[in-house]
Amino acid sequence: MKLLNHDSKATTRIASYEIFRTQYLNPDGSLIADPPAFTKDREQARAMYALMLRTRLFDKKAVALQRTGQLGTYAAVLGQEAIGVAIGHSLADDDIFIPGYREYAAQFARGVPLRAILQYWGGDERGMDYPAGTPAHHDFPLSVPIATQVPHAIGVAYAMKLRGEKRVVLASCGDGATSKGDFYEAVSSAKIWNLPIVFLISNNGWAISMPSHRQTGAQTFAQKGLAGGINGEQVDGNDVIATRAVLSAAIERARNGEGPSLVEALTYRLHDHTTADDARRYRPEAEVTAAWERCPVKRFKAYIEAQGFWNQADEDALVAEGTAAAEAAAQEFLKLKPAAPESMFDHLYASLPKALEWQRDEVAARGPVQGAH
Repeated sequence: MKLLNHDSKATTRIASYEIFRTQYLNPDGSLIADPPAFTKDREQARAMYALMLRTRLFDKKAVALQRTGQLGTYAAVLGQEAIGVAIGHSLADDDIFIPGYREYAAQFARGVPLRAILQYWGGDERGMDYPAGTPAHHDFPLSVPIATQVPHAIGVAYAMKLRGEKRVVLASCGDGATSKGDFYEAVSSAKIWNLPIVFLISNNGWAISMPSHRQTGAQTFAQKGLAGGINGEQVDGNDVIATRAVLSAAIERARNGEGPSLVEALTYRLHDHTTADDARRYRPEAEVTAAWERCPVKRFKAYIEAQGFWNQADEDALVAEGTAAAEAAAQEFLKLKPAAPESMFDHLYASLPKALEWQRDEVAARGPVQGAH
């Protein structure tokens, strides 16, 4: 739009932009275009689906634990599983993943135990001490404060660049996080320093109870990268094939020194924001019903069945295995002894300041209150 229209010779177009969206699978699992080579690999396709379904089964168990008073507030991933699967299958082992708080599938793929996620939502920070020897060991913990992890990703990416490492940072956040100053500062810095970073926005349509159209005037979230000079694209986040393909391209682009990218993954949160929320208060039921037709699990299952990669016996076996794994993780979590109260002092400073030493000693001497922590 031109502000001045009275003299066309005085006004010249100096820049224009396009935002592209990628989608390979229709909601019914049929192909729109010839897919990438990895989808024709039977074992890769089966592994992607297995991770997606196991994550959904874990999610169901976690919600059940919270509803029965055995877990704290929990953020369900129902409907967004494809994004985590795509992340997990796109990053190299020595890349660094800096998550928000719904990308469990990516964390499982990188070696985070199911029990660890339950620990975190149970208020036990030890769950974020990822196992040594796994790709997740150098990843960041879940970040519930909105957008605070995004500037941290800039620091990590800058360190990689200074060291001359061929590594990439993937920083994930929700659509609501893009309304925070933290996000814009990170986007601006990423391009100025040409950092090896990929920003992933999981746009599920709602920032808790705030619909997307009320939190931004932008037509897309992908275009929010343009102000920082970053390439921005959309992808159907319920299409695991498209999401993996786009993320993989963005990651390799960053690894090759071609700079940062921003990817907006369109999806839908089929559950409440967290178990402390009741989305029926603000979301029309018809909208949720329509979103179920775009379910990522159903979509990819239809595709691999059509390819002859999956059958009902496979499904039954995976459901049994995934359900048992989720139950075993729950029992392991419930049997854990609480951390010592003084452990809350142990991980903030490399060396505890003297001003806090006496406080730690006092808490340690007092011990648990009435047997609880």
